[in-house]
Amino acid sequence: MAGKFEPKAPVNLDPPKDDPITLEELAQANGLEGRKTYVAIKGKVYDVTGNKAYQEGGPYHVLAGRDGSRALALMSTKIEDAKPEWQDLDDKQKGVLNDWVTFFSKRYNVVGVVHGATNME
Repeated sequence: MAGKFEPKAPVNLDPPKDDPITLEELAQANGLEGRKTYVAIKGKVYDVTGNKAYQEGGPYHVLAGRDGSRALALMSTKIEDAKPEWQDLDDKQKGVLNDWVTFFSKRYNVVGVVHGATNME
């Protein structure tokens, strides 16, 4: 039986990168006008360009071009929740966030880390 977060189809991922990505560069990777689409979680930046859910009009577009750790932990798609701070959340919400990290890490390439991120482990 496949693991809880295993993709339905095998995914070949590149080795994770730790290149610094500024907040400005992350914000530009919002999927608009044909640009790449990045989502950061706990400071790690994932390339979700091929997933329409993160493109304009998609249900998770609010996360595109930003660190949406808090929104993922809260299972929220509200713009006001799409921010990096998560350390003040309860243990259950932190567990949800860690589940999202596992989910993303099995599906999307890590293209870098947010320069100066204070929300990593």
